[in-house]
Amino acid sequence: MGRPLSAQEDTNRRMLRARDEMDRRYAEPLDVPTLAAIAHLSASQFGRVFKEVYGETPHRYLQRRRVERAMTLLRQTDRPVTDVAWDVGFASLGTFSRTFSNVVGCSPTEFRARHAPVAVPSCFIAAWTRPRERAGPAGAAGTAFSEKQEGVDAD
Repeated sequence: MGRPLSAQEDTNRRMLRARDEMDRRYAEPLDVPTLAAIAHLSASQFGRVFKEVYGETPHRYLQRRRVERAMTLLRQTDRPVTDVAWDVGFASLGTFSRTFSNVVGCSPTEFRARHAPVAVPSCFIAAWTRPRERAGPAGAAGTAFSEKQEGVDAD
């Protein structure tokens, strides 16, 4: 038998289980009470601890995960933007477009026009274009950018 887990290790593992569930079921309706039950925490505790561990709220994480998947679908398919929004779990095209623009910095249609399919493994493309948080105007966090779009070499 191994050594007993510290309280922090136990918390981190429970948060990882909840985050893994979010990653698996990103396109399904997920709510905080369901995720909190996976982590064996109350809903309010779960929100606080998730933000402490991952630096963003569960809702924001799920939105970003959905947008990442939408970016892939927009690059690799010719499906209408509305279908992509529904495929990744958004119930409203307006919410999808607003969230996508906030995370990526351009509309889904503009993103598709700028990112034609390329013959590179999708894992490389995902890494190059993954939204990253950065300080926005007056130091406000929440604006994301793509390293590839900003001219940073992925090599």
